[in-house]
Amino acid sequence: MQPPRPIEHYLHGDGHVVIVPARVAAWLERRADLNTLRINSRGLDPEIDAVLGALRISSLVWRNSVDGTTPTEPTEPTAPSPQWMSTSQVATHLGITDRAVRKAIARGALHAENIDGRWLIDRDELTDYRATRNTGRHHAI
Repeated sequence: MQPPRPIEHYLHGDGHVVIVPARVAAWLERRADLNTLRINSRGLDPEIDAVLGALRISSLVWRNSVDGTTPTEPTEPTAPSPQWMSTSQVATHLGITDRAVRKAIARGALHAENIDGRWLIDRDELTDYRATRNTGRHHAI
């Protein structure tokens, strides 16, 4: 590992821009759970979306260069609005796999819309599903 550089090395444009090395992006992603933050705040602010997305990509590239593996998570297009969530986002919220979410959709336990070949789940539907899942009204995924 390189010796630390002075803080000024990472500041640009009179301190309005901070350069984040890929290794630091990977550390932040893991320790500060930036991936969950990126998913939960998607669509709220375009600049924040872009910066968190850039940190995510930088983190994946750095990890790939260090351990020689390819990222396990495919790049996913942004849902049309912050009210809609992809199956991957729902899976992250519920702590289950994307496949399990699709199975819940297939058996009618979770309502979703198929738009251009992608299942999208309304955030309110997720809230209802989570509540009914916790009360046992739906079969476990």
